Order: sequence, then C-alpha cells, then structure tokens
Amino acid sequence: MLKLTIVVPTYRRPSDLARCLTALQQQNRPADEVIVIVRDTDTATWDFLRDFQLADLSLQTATVAVPGVIAAMNLGLAQAHGDIIAFTDDDAAPHPDWLERIEAHYLASELVGGVGGRDWIYENGKLIDDSRAVVGKLQWFGRAIGNHHLGVGPAREVDILKGVNMSWRRQAISHLRFDECLHGSGAQAHFEIAFSLAVRRAGWKIIYDPLVAVDHYPASRPTDDPRLIQNLRSQFNAIAMTDAVHNETIGLLKHLSWPNRVVFVLWAVAIGTRTAPGLLQYLRYLPQEGALAGDKWWASLQGRWQGWQTWSNVKRCNQRESV
Repeated sequence: MLKLTIVVPTYRRPSDLARCLTALQQQNRPADEVIVIVRDTDTATWDFLRDFQLADLSLQTATVAVPGVIAAMNLGLAQAHGDIIAFTDDDAAPHPDWLERIEAHYLASELVGGVGGRDWIYENGKLIDDSRAVVGKLQWFGRAIGNHHLGVGPAREVDILKGVNMSWRRQAISHLRFDECLHGSGAQAHFEIAFSLAVRRAGWKIIYDPLVAVDHYPASRPTDDPRLIQNLRSQFNAIAMTDAVHNETIGLLKHLSWPNRVVFVLWAVAIGTRTAPGLLQYLRYLPQEGALAGDKWWASLQGRWQGWQTWSNVKRCNQRESV
C-alpha cells in the first residue's frame, strides 16, 4: 500500500477549511498524513485550528512566512512524507472516494506520475454543470485548454492538472518545485502549467479522471486574482490579467521547442484567447466591450512581454524551480 499525504494551503478562510477537513476525515481511504500550510500572520486560522478537533485525521500544520500559494505548496512538498502527495484547496471538499480512486490509478501503473480530476464548481450556491470532452491539453502551438471543472468521459492522459484537485508520485517530482518566478501575491494563477509539463517531459503519464472529484466553492479572492476580473471596466483588474498571462507564458515557453515557441508568440500576439487576447480577439470583442476590450488587450500584451523577459532569465528561474 502507498503512503498518501494531502497538502492544503489556507489563508483566512476558517469556515471553508473546516468543511475541507471534515471531507478529508470522511475519506473511504484515510490519508496517512494531512498537512495544512498556514501563513504566520493568519491569526484567524491559527485560532480556529487551536480549537478544532477531528477524530481519525492525521493532521499537522506548517507555518509559511512568504505570501502566495506557491511558497505554501513548496513548503508542503518539503514537509510531506508520502509516496503520493495530493493537493486541494481550503475552499474545496473532496468526495469520499477521492483518495481511494487516486491510489487506484497509481497502483494500476508505475508509469503514472500524476492524477487529478473534476472540480464541481458552485458559484453563489449554483452548480456550474456542463460537459467538455477535451480537458487539460496543450495544443502544439501553445494554446492550453483547461476545462477541468467540466470534464466528462473515461479516465485519460492529459498534459495539465488543476491545483484544486491534483496529486503527484513522489518519484516523479522529487527534483521539482513550483516556480517562484511567477507573479501575483495571492493565487498566482497558472502555477500548475510548468509543473505538469515538467512531469510530462520526464516521461511520466498524467491521468485526468472525472470520478476523482471535489466540490469547489470558490471563496473571495485576493485582489490580484484573475478570477475577480469582471466584464465591467470599472471593476477590471489589469494587474491580475497581466500576472496571469505572464505566468501562463513562462510555463509554455519552458515546455515548447524553439520552432513552436516562435509559432506560439505569433499566435498569442495575433490571435490569443478570450482570457489572453491578441489582436484578433481584441477586434472580436471590441463591438460589445468597447474600451474594456482595449484594456484587456494591453494587459495581455504586457503579460506576454513580461513572461518572455522572465523566461529569458533561464538560470535564475531554473534554480528556483529545482531542488
């Protein structure tokens, strides 16, 4: 039997954390180790944990002094003793068979380096229920497809997992850490891309199974999180978008070959996506969004340029990403 560790980064969400820990206590296959990573200044969470008691949960805590989820997750990697290290968010509640299904995939093949699944998102109490067949894939020219919260169908190999519902074989990630070159002091969007693709480059399989599921109740986000971006210009957070595009760009440039990097840059600048628009996407949304479309386009271009600059400093980034 494998030893399973669960890492839960948290920050000022004691009620969400209580729901998460209760779900972990109700696992059919109990965790061997649960590590909650708490910011040193987060008195609300420390007060909650001081009084919180839950039977049959091997709960530990670790203190992080650096802001951001990446520092917390890297501390979790350093503290974990499991053969398999699973991550979930404090605003998620894994289904009772979550760990059981994760373990089954690793036992089925020694070539499996990562396992994740669907996060069923509830916004304002309403479930986002749709379906997508393509999940967690990277197209050859650099377009990353997520859809982890909408995936249906059988378990299959993917390129990228999602942070709220992912696990890794220790052997596959022993040389890796989450990239500290990424921007953003809170969620640090797209941190999963470079990490997942590094595991793929090393020859490991990454499995997405919709039945490896968590319920996800997105909580209030830090002001620099791109999920705060609204369709109203007065509420648009340009820094959040620039940081998100910067982080995505780094992960993709690290993975792509030189010819594909050139194609990616041309595609990103000329076309792009709705969340990281290039010129064509800007023109597409200009009639309905007006000046907001221009704000998004400029923020996206800044993110691409900043990402290229950060990636160019390969030595510094590689030192931080590896052990």
